[in-house]
Amino acid sequence: MIGLAGTGLAAVERSWLTAHGVSGVILFARNYTSREQLQALVESIREIAGEDFLIAVDHEGGPVQRFREGFTALPALASLGAAWDRAPGEAVQLAEEHAWLMASELRACGIDFSFAPVADLARGNAAIGRRAFHADPEVTAELVQAYMRGLHLGGTAAVLKHFPGHGSVQADTHVAMAVDPRPLELIRRDDLRPFAEAIMMRAEAVMMAHVVYPDVDGRPAGYSRRWIGEVLRGELGFKGIVFSDDISMAAAGEAGDVAARVGAHLDAGCDLVLACFPEVVPDAIAAVADRVCLSAERLAPLRGAVASTWAGLLDNPQRQRFIARVTALESLS
Repeated sequence: MIGLAGTGLAAVERSWLTAHGVSGVILFARNYTSREQLQALVESIREIAGEDFLIAVDHEGGPVQRFREGFTALPALASLGAAWDRAPGEAVQLAEEHAWLMASELRACGIDFSFAPVADLARGNAAIGRRAFHADPEVTAELVQAYMRGLHLGGTAAVLKHFPGHGSVQADTHVAMAVDPRPLELIRRDDLRPFAEAIMMRAEAVMMAHVVYPDVDGRPAGYSRRWIGEVLRGELGFKGIVFSDDISMAAAGEAGDVAARVGAHLDAGCDLVLACFPEVVPDAIAAVADRVCLSAERLAPLRGAVASTWAGLLDNPQRQRFIARVTALESLS
């Protein structure tokens, strides 16, 4: 999956959309000015690449919400964890509503899914911060599952991130290598619990962490056959799509250049590799020239369900109630 430079398609980007091995695009704030512009961009992508082509975004709420003007301002997931500490049952309901709002608004613009929810524990990581629900594995697992229910009701797949857990190591993998020295049994007891329970609920996808867990493997998890093949696929029985995190992040540099990073992820068992910055896309495409592509059937669970229009959403009184309840969370957390 590739990133695009701006709010419309450049000529070279049109050729990327139909290149061998390209299965979708991931959009960012740089690709957005308004709902109307976004819908036009989505339509132009689909005209070239077809209806099976995936269009996604990071749209968790709080610090990571790419589309702002015209969309509901979603509070950070940590606000749902704070709500749990006050009233667990109410927090579960609010997590479903938060996810439904996010998913239904994306689907109204033709976006297939968001890379959400964050299943990491809120234990002080610099990159995760308020993006995580809670420090407690049990609470996080409950809220992740509630969030998945809301995503599915809103018409989108769930993408759990960042496997096997990014929240308990301090370094920010966007800018530095991250090493989590804890033993596997401790990671399995705590960090893996939200992932394991969500996988039992049939989460459609998982994103790997660019974190090294030396007790398990000396390579980052996204490059690790042990983490992907033995733990995720074998121990947890996950049968869905495995994503890499962005190959441009500093912690991905352990493998070498762009081609090496793409190859290392795929060889380890990732199904889709994220090349989020346009400057790396040509090398990423070249790196998969001789690879077998994923079939449309394999990718089908990630495609968005039939969606409401924006006019339909605006006329939905339930949506207005959800907005009032969810946006009030920020002032309470």
